[in-house]
Amino acid sequence: MKTNAWIGIQSPQIYLPRPGIDLKKWAVVACDQYTAQPEYWEKVANFVGEAPSTLKLIFPEVYLNAADAPQRIAAIQATMRNYLAEDLLEPHQGMVYVERTVDGKTRHGLMLCLDLERYDYRKGTTSLIRPTEGTIIERIAPRVQIRQNAVLELPHILVLIDDPDQTVIEPITRQKNRLKQLYQTELMFAGGFLEGYALDPTLEEQVFTALEALAQPKVFARRYGVGEETPVLLFAVGDGNHSLATAKAVWEQLKPQASEDHPARYALVEIENVHDTGIVFEPIHRLLFGVRQDLTLALKERFGDNLNLQPVQSREEMVHRVHEGQQGRQTVGLIIGGENLTFAVAEIERPTANLAVGTLQAFLDQFLSQNGAESIDYIHGEEALIQLSTPPGRVGFYLPAMSKHALFETVIRDGVLPRKTFSMGEAHEKRYYMEARRILP
Repeated sequence: MKTNAWIGIQSPQIYLPRPGIDLKKWAVVACDQYTAQPEYWEKVANFVGEAPSTLKLIFPEVYLNAADAPQRIAAIQATMRNYLAEDLLEPHQGMVYVERTVDGKTRHGLMLCLDLERYDYRKGTTSLIRPTEGTIIERIAPRVQIRQNAVLELPHILVLIDDPDQTVIEPITRQKNRLKQLYQTELMFAGGFLEGYALDPTLEEQVFTALEALAQPKVFARRYGVGEETPVLLFAVGDGNHSLATAKAVWEQLKPQASEDHPARYALVEIENVHDTGIVFEPIHRLLFGVRQDLTLALKERFGDNLNLQPVQSREEMVHRVHEGQQGRQTVGLIIGGENLTFAVAEIERPTANLAVGTLQAFLDQFLSQNGAESIDYIHGEEALIQLSTPPGRVGFYLPAMSKHALFETVIRDGVLPRKTFSMGEAHEKRYYMEARRILP
């Protein structure tokens, strides 16, 4: 297996289901989706039945706090060993090119291993591989229990590269027709269509070379207008950061007794180019419950003369104003619940963060810490936000979508983003499990 420690990657050995296995039943969506909808996972279980499936190799997080969690973990780890013993999985050496089409969009990715020695999820990290959003340490511990004695890993981690000249993945796309197809399948429950292809050694070498070029300090400094001493950010974790953080935590436990090339040092991920037209960033709005204090007064105290807060006549005007924005200002919509639902727009000059969501989240954190409201939630979609903001005592905050082209520069300049800054699609668009990789000898 070829490894390049400088750019933190390894060409993987991947396990795929053997021919004859029903891939539509094999592939299930990422375990951290539908966490408030156990009926979804019950529907998956009924659909899969007794067939071999990744459902039996992963722990849907809707059940994370269930009383039978230890039994579920033991069953998962036993099934992994059984699938290997029964030759239900076949090894494939090398990177895999992946295409996923869902809701009329096609994403293009590449399966490879990242070196966990080059990844750090702690606040203020400047590692080569970084999270894009804050890591909640408490979420790692229960996931460690699942991975600790697991012989296989199955990734739903999506990692972004910033490759505007399309040098890494897109050359593979142009040669797809000459590659060996490893799998193709429709995905269950509106998940779209998935296909994977084997890279030959020449294409793999091109991937290594192209990533090395992206990681050159001079190239990096010129692209982002920073000094050459600024640590390079090559890989930004878009989805599944807590899973990658779990892999890191387990590796740190193993490292004192393990060899440098132990398979647990690496984690299998799918990398995608942030410039891929199939990748869409959607905003995640905020909703306060049980507002106790004067929010308008709190905003004015926080931002002073930098705040321009104006009522608007309708949701349509609010949405238009937020998306139109003003040069040099950050604009956020407010939906104030009560007998008569009202709308407003807050424009903030000289903001404290590169993105409106960062400026707003800092204010909301302070407001909540001062007992200004009972709680906060994070809402997908305009319609859902309007409906949930309607009752008295609630205030919704309508945010603009983050430009995906601003992601890397923002993380480089501001550090990790506030949690729930953006979403790479809705739940059914998240990664479905197909590939596995052995992490214990």
